[in-house]
Amino acid sequence: MRARITDCDIAIAGGGMVGVSLGLLLAARLAQDTRILLLEGFPLPARDDQHEKAYTPSFDARATALSHSSYQIYQELGIWPALARRACPILRIHVSERGRFGSTLLRAKDQSWDALGYVVENAWLGASLIQQLYLREQPVLRSPARVSAVRAAGDGYHLSLEAGDQIRARLLVVADGADSSLRQALDIPVRTRSYRQHALIANIGHATEHGNCAYERFTGQGPLAMLPLLADSSGEPRSALVWTLPEALARELTACPEAEFLRRLQGRFGYRLGRLCKVGERFSYPLALVQAEEQVRRGLILLGNAAHSLHPVAGQGFNLALRDAVVFAQVLAAAQRNGEDLADLSLLQRYEHLRQGDQARTLAISDRLPRLFGHPGVALRSLRDLGLFSLDISPALKRQFVQQTAGASASSRQAGEQG
Repeated sequence: MRARITDCDIAIAGGGMVGVSLGLLLAARLAQDTRILLLEGFPLPARDDQHEKAYTPSFDARATALSHSSYQIYQELGIWPALARRACPILRIHVSERGRFGSTLLRAKDQSWDALGYVVENAWLGASLIQQLYLREQPVLRSPARVSAVRAAGDGYHLSLEAGDQIRARLLVVADGADSSLRQALDIPVRTRSYRQHALIANIGHATEHGNCAYERFTGQGPLAMLPLLADSSGEPRSALVWTLPEALARELTACPEAEFLRRLQGRFGYRLGRLCKVGERFSYPLALVQAEEQVRRGLILLGNAAHSLHPVAGQGFNLALRDAVVFAQVLAAAQRNGEDLADLSLLQRYEHLRQGDQARTLAISDRLPRLFGHPGVALRSLRDLGLFSLDISPALKRQFVQQTAGASASSRQAGEQG
């Protein structure tokens, strides 16, 4: 069979939550005749107008914490009502250090927000975004469509698919994850620093209702977060655990009996959620800070974990990627109105310049917090106590911290620059 050749203005390689969200953003902001192609190597769900009725929450389901800025992005796209049906609002965040007196409580009402953020099961988030995609003419979805080779050409980038088809794109968006095969094929170097720790993730059933409170607890082993989830199908209260641990201990706790795991977690977390009575499937993965040394080239941009992969503390990774995608779509839309070439290097560098500040601040927060709270020095312990105490009693400091971690300050700054 003869290979099919497809020409497009923009090809998005990677149909995860970042790639699909970008596709929705571009469809909303660019001219209707813009040819956008979304490629995903794995099979994606087919169109299903009844997926909401058929969806059943699972106790084991993984989840993502969406910040206030991410909520606003999906709200502006008109797709938040679909996501909100399975979203658990975070009304309060309690931050503390195990064995120390310093702590602070961050509250949505102090920001005049309905919620500081929302926790959504990945299965629901991903499927809902895909179904929203099917309601639009653009982008065109190709799945499964695994890229086997990529090369720069005079008119953009040419991609070869495993099935033999060829894609010719004026602008290529690489959004295929932290271990991006396309980034490697394009010889884009990365800076990597291992944290020498693993993140253990699981859902935890507990005796006391969480009251829409998220907990970020720093321990000598690493940060421990408990994020509120909607109750499962049996009505049992549950929270999503993200526990940073030394590698050997993470492997041990991933494999140990349930009762032993719950006993040791209870000892680290305490009784703020009452007795911890159930744990779902446990997974662990190594943690590292990964940054691409180039985010843009002519006709090329890296987004999401392909551009920067962060420590999970404070749940910044996906939310940062979504803010990147919004600004990228805004820059392309303005360029298109002005008749500019969407693949022009100076245009993509304009996007890169706009994102430098927010990316640097967010990476600094996610990188420094676990190292600061993981240091055993007595002087630093006292300084951490003072910092949490100061944050708790200073409304101005607390507001600034919340707005930065929620992405609200970055959104307002860039709205001004774009305007």
